[in-house]
Amino acid sequence: MPIRDLTVHAFADQLAARTPVPGGGAVAAVTAAHAAALGAMVVEFTLGKPKFAAHEAANAAALARLAGLRTQALALADRDAAAYAQLNALWKLPKDAPERANGWDAAVTEAIEAPQAILDAACEVAVHCTGLAACTNPNLASDLAIALDLARVACRAAAHNVEVNLPSVADPARRQALADRMHAALARAGAAAGAAHA
Repeated sequence: MPIRDLTVHAFADQLAARTPVPGGGAVAAVTAAHAAALGAMVVEFTLGKPKFAAHEAANAAALARLAGLRTQALALADRDAAAYAQLNALWKLPKDAPERANGWDAAVTEAIEAPQAILDAACEVAVHCTGLAACTNPNLASDLAIALDLARVACRAAAHNVEVNLPSVADPARRQALADRMHAALARAGAAAGAAHA
């Protein structure tokens, strides 16, 4: 069953089990989805209020984007789980096995790209939540702050899964480019959080 279709209880049970997936990548993706959902709730309680009429169009656009990011993040939970499962299967093969040699580079690439996609989505959630700080219902300021914190946690969690797989990239230039992309997203999320707190 896809992770997005699990109950909260079932997801926690599967996460706690002695199985490789779901794991930290799924947690990062689900956390990003929760951040987007909580940010959306803040917008929902703002739309239609005369005090924020000047921001109605921007808030409606933000709501639509947060809904898209929520869906994307939940889909990425399954993508990350599949990527890790594939790499884990290859790890168990002898190093000289043709199947391992033929599939290794593609598996490593996906094991990096999947969490990087989670990181990118979570970063975008953080940026959107920061932009909402001045144009949404202040009664939900704590909810918006929690959404932003969750987005930052999701960013850091996803980055761990990028970083752990970087040593498996043979080409130093490509490995550095992937690391730079990861750090750039983390910096963007951090800057968004700093701006929101300021």
